[in-house]
Amino acid sequence: MLALGFMPVSAQDLAHYKRVIKELSSTRYQGRGYAKGGANKAGKFLQKEYQKAGVDEVILQPFNLDINTFSGKMEMEGLTRNPSPGKEGTTWKTLTPGVDFSMREYSPGVHGEFPVYHVDTLNYDADRMFADLAKPEYANCLVACEFWFTYRHSKDFQRLQKAGECNNAGLIYTWPAPIKFFKAYGHRVVDKPIIWVTPEAVKDVQRVKLDVDSKFLKDYECFNVIAKVEGQRHDSCYVFTAHYDHLGNLGKKVFYAGANDNASGTACIVTLAAYYAKHKPQYDMYFLSFSGEDANLRGSEFFANNPIVPLTQIKYLFNIDMIGDNNPVQYCEVSDEGMRGYQLFNQINTEKKHFTSLHRGDLAANSDHYPFAFRHVPCIFLENEKGDAFQYYHTIFDTYKTVKFDSYEPVFRLVTDFIEKY
Repeated sequence: MLALGFMPVSAQDLAHYKRVIKELSSTRYQGRGYAKGGANKAGKFLQKEYQKAGVDEVILQPFNLDINTFSGKMEMEGLTRNPSPGKEGTTWKTLTPGVDFSMREYSPGVHGEFPVYHVDTLNYDADRMFADLAKPEYANCLVACEFWFTYRHSKDFQRLQKAGECNNAGLIYTWPAPIKFFKAYGHRVVDKPIIWVTPEAVKDVQRVKLDVDSKFLKDYECFNVIAKVEGQRHDSCYVFTAHYDHLGNLGKKVFYAGANDNASGTACIVTLAAYYAKHKPQYDMYFLSFSGEDANLRGSEFFANNPIVPLTQIKYLFNIDMIGDNNPVQYCEVSDEGMRGYQLFNQINTEKKHFTSLHRGDLAANSDHYPFAFRHVPCIFLENEKGDAFQYYHTIFDTYKTVKFDSYEPVFRLVTDFIEKY
């Protein structure tokens, strides 16, 4: 169990927190993606939540993005030889989207039947591989290989993604279960399809059938939801951020609920807004619910370029992402300008034992704090990683049933304690 401090956080706050997570991860929002409008529906829900919380102002800040989506057909079958001794023949097996396979975010749709070429990674020779792929039996094939191996030999495998370079139809990247899905580089579409598949699903597969639709959305309009609680002073402010978008759909029936990522962080800043609406703060408070984070930080980058309050007035910014877990060690990243504040965070945590310890990692462009850190804003990124829920990151299993609630109250208390003393 996580150690808890002494500031009273009512059961009502935890109930509110759970309710917002449950709502945002429900079928109503289809993974809070773009193709079915789930992200924007979630944004409208948050607008109402902030208004009900009693904040002084809520505005929507629109922006546009280009994004590749998969909300149509999503079918895959693999042909394997019968493994039973003395029995001949082959068997087609149906693979399940989100469980056995997913799509690389910048992949085009793909339809047809294809032979599979399995790369020999133990005796890898690029020249031999390209010579094999030139043979008639591998015309229009899909090249199957372990993802990190393709990463280490990226020059070779980038050739296989380009039209006219080789006669392969696309690639299969193997990734251990649970299979993941991403959106970060979905602002473009490459020449050939790339499919993520578990090693077990593609083992000994000779041919595959694919019926996968993709749709590229150009200039798709999203919006950030911005709530404000007025303080007694207006010369400086605190800012709380969390992204509410997620991965959306993988076909017509599968969606990524994103309960931990990041309904958990979104719900946290909603309850913080409710708390400060009831307890008049000394400084103005801004609560920024960003869209477009999973599309490479598009919402936070837009706000940082078009702030409604000067970035120089931000005393401290808290980015809360994926706290729906139970690791008693709290992970964080801190901007250079935020290090003085981090010392206070550490001191408060040591004294009140909200978490057993804080673990500070290297600053990275991995969430919505980064556009602000890059612009010299004092900020901290809070993420409770490597607990029981973390294994489901970017998978269909990140649901309300697998999210954990242990970290919410310690994060809430750590942040509010910090604001009292900073």
